[in-house]
Amino acid sequence: MRAVVITRPGGPDVLEMRDVPRPDPGPGEIRVRVHATAVNRADLLQRVGGYPAPAGVPREIPGLEYAGVVDTTGAGTRRWSPGDRVMGLVGGGSYAEYVVTHEDEAIAIPANLSFEEAAAVPEAFITAHDALYTQMRLAEGETLLVHAVGSGVGTAALQLAKARGARVIGTQRSAWKLERAEALGLDVAIETGSDVDADSFVNTVMEATDGTGVHGVLDLIGGPWLAANVRVLRTRGRILLVGLVAGSTCELDLRRVLQKRATIIGTVLRARPLTEKIEVARRFADDVVPLLGDGRVRPVMDAVLPLEHAAQAHTMVQDNRNFGKVVLRC
Repeated sequence: MRAVVITRPGGPDVLEMRDVPRPDPGPGEIRVRVHATAVNRADLLQRVGGYPAPAGVPREIPGLEYAGVVDTTGAGTRRWSPGDRVMGLVGGGSYAEYVVTHEDEAIAIPANLSFEEAAAVPEAFITAHDALYTQMRLAEGETLLVHAVGSGVGTAALQLAKARGARVIGTQRSAWKLERAEALGLDVAIETGSDVDADSFVNTVMEATDGTGVHGVLDLIGGPWLAANVRVLRTRGRILLVGLVAGSTCELDLRRVLQKRATIIGTVLRARPLTEKIEVARRFADDVVPLLGDGRVRPVMDAVLPLEHAAQAHTMVQDNRNFGKVVLRC
């Protein structure tokens, strides 16, 4: 089969199309003919050698999500049959014509979505759903702050929060991304610029909330923003730390954490055991697939490129030129 291979750690130019062995499904697994996948920042980190694939996953083939058709099934499978349209997350290897996954991790593609649209769903929407609905327990009437609201996870979180009946404040360094997020229902847009101005940011959020602060923060960037997030929290507010684009360290006044009785939760999906990944997938199928099916939420795609243009797609994401997802058609 054809696949995009990381030939050595480095820039986008190290990605090459090669012929590699086609994987075979084991017991309880299915093989999917991939029609589309999408680019994530984890792929960029893996490409430069900063985020190695977990055990049992192709080390040299990036890709965390897929949309396609069940090609064949392993022994003991019951959930799917050849020809079924499925999407989902994998530990890696989806920049390829075929991928193998556990049958219970696969999710049915709603009839109204194309393969390209479906490929823009799993990483963004499953991450946002698990963070907001399961871990944060975001409730109707609450106010949520989403950093990097124009990213793939950001656009998904915005829509899921609005579907839950929450008010959403979003940050972004680019004004044009905030304008597009407002078209998705963003209530308050905050342009942050390239440098962290914590006092200005805190003042803007507090003004937008009549001085009360937010119930929850979905932080996709990390670094020095964590301290500012604590400052804008209400008492017993929750912070879900998902990404570290702005860095992995910060200076934090722990007295504020204590005073606000704040909850700070760090979360990842890729490193979780299979049983937890299955639970996440099944909850997502119950909660979000119906919303996708009737159009209450929708995948946001910036571009669709052929798989052989993976280097170009990586450059787009690396340079923050995308609003929503960059999809690769296989």
